[in-house]
Amino acid sequence: MKRITSHLYFWVLLAIIGGGLFGYLDPAQAVKLKPLGDGFIALVKMLISPVIFCTVVLGIAGAGDMRKVGRVGGKALLYFEVISTFALIIGLTVVTLVKPGAGFNVDPNTLDAKAVADYAKRAASQSTADFILHVIPSTFLDAFTGSGDLLQVLFVAILFGYAMMHMGAAGKVVHQFIEACSHIFFAMMNTLMKLAPFGAGGAMAFTIGRYGIAALRPLALLMGSFYLTCILFVFIVLGTVAALTGFNILRFIAYISDEILTVLGTASSESALVPLMQKLERLGCPKSVVGLVVPSGYSFNLDGTNIYLTMAALFVAQALNINLTMRQELTVLGVAMLTSKGASGVTGAGFITLAATLAVVPSIPVAGLALILGIDRFMSEARSITNFIGNGVAAIVVSHWENELDRKKLGRELS
Repeated sequence: MKRITSHLYFWVLLAIIGGGLFGYLDPAQAVKLKPLGDGFIALVKMLISPVIFCTVVLGIAGAGDMRKVGRVGGKALLYFEVISTFALIIGLTVVTLVKPGAGFNVDPNTLDAKAVADYAKRAASQSTADFILHVIPSTFLDAFTGSGDLLQVLFVAILFGYAMMHMGAAGKVVHQFIEACSHIFFAMMNTLMKLAPFGAGGAMAFTIGRYGIAALRPLALLMGSFYLTCILFVFIVLGTVAALTGFNILRFIAYISDEILTVLGTASSESALVPLMQKLERLGCPKSVVGLVVPSGYSFNLDGTNIYLTMAALFVAQALNINLTMRQELTVLGVAMLTSKGASGVTGAGFITLAATLAVVPSIPVAGLALILGIDRFMSEARSITNFIGNGVAAIVVSHWENELDRKKLGRELS
């Protein structure tokens, strides 16, 4: 028993169960625990930007060649696009076969457009040009003090690492300083992760207390279909990729179980980003690959979000008795592939991305999002966990492609 209680996952799991029970038994008091979850995520996000900056800069310095950085980035993007396409197709297939929205027979005139007006407004401001320009921060420091967008931090870190690498001996002093800062930031993050049970428990108590369980019954089929699809994707698609790379997906999931439970409780994959990077390095992935693949994966490799976008969009169409042609369904797939890029690991980002997807597909009214607004918070857990596991697998695969994966470490750690 002492061995179990010494693990973080035991306390996180206990907090999630306790928080869920408290939310069910005393909803009024449970919703007051929301600051616990929000506070924990805020603490973690506070350190993500400097940690990613240090990791990417050190990774580029360790690579020693910008051609290698470009090669790693190119392989990562290729992998992201292929796997994301599989995620979209699986989501489309399951929602078409199961038809969770069939028989809902919702009258479009009864939809509460005001409930999703804010999401639609925020989604409408997104465009390809805006997305590209948003990658460039207003100032160097704005990448760290502004919106906290990881792509901005990644962009600045690549420029900084490139410049530092070309300074020769003069850049070594800066390199040593950033390496020391990196150790400090990682130590701070490890300290904050001890608060994960409070954050996860508080967030789960608020979720159950605020939305309840009984209200989920009419939409249980959609949730069940979505969770099932995520499980199928992780074990079939990612499991196959893992087997081809030479490791077992079940052992990998068990290895990152602490972090998965943290993501489950907070519904945010960013809450465990840094611990995931540390564990990937312990598994034998080089820092240069981890530092590039994982941060970029949080914007470009969102498998769970892709599944959610297709299933939720087609569910709304089915509930409103809108018969989509194959061409329209493929349009949803194509638009979802584009709008999913840049959706961060923060809770609620997937819903805004869904609004952006429907806004481009006029066949399905954006007001239909009101149907799933109440359960989006419950679906975000599976969405975040799938994204999280997918990024971990991606880092190992790219390390393997670069012939830099330490097989001995991988086997030892996973066994």
